[in-house]
Amino acid sequence: MQAEKLTWSAVQNNDKITLQLVGELSRDTLLPLWQQRLTFLSEKQIADKDILWDLAQITRIDSAGFALLCDFIAHCRHIQQPNHRIVLENVPSQLLTLADLFGLTDWLTPFIV
Repeated sequence: MQAEKLTWSAVQNNDKITLQLVGELSRDTLLPLWQQRLTFLSEKQIADKDILWDLAQITRIDSAGFALLCDFIAHCRHIQQPNHRIVLENVPSQLLTLADLFGLTDWLTPFIV
């Protein structure tokens, strides 16, 4: 079975940027997202903004996709100014299961709305 394509978009409004992921977040679809991460996760782009990750249209997430998303969140936290937030919206149940499996539920929970 072939992996469903992963697409993403970034919409910037004043002090917020919404990153929407659509499709399958898996080891088979991650390379293009990883290669273009600096396009939408550069310090210039996100340091002074709230970041909303909209995951409503994720159809599947595996451990590699989970690890990459966690890496992106950690990267954002590192370069973001302290008065801004990172929010995960429409979190799929697979992501919550993976967080529990890897013992990262407590780390991930503050980001989930």
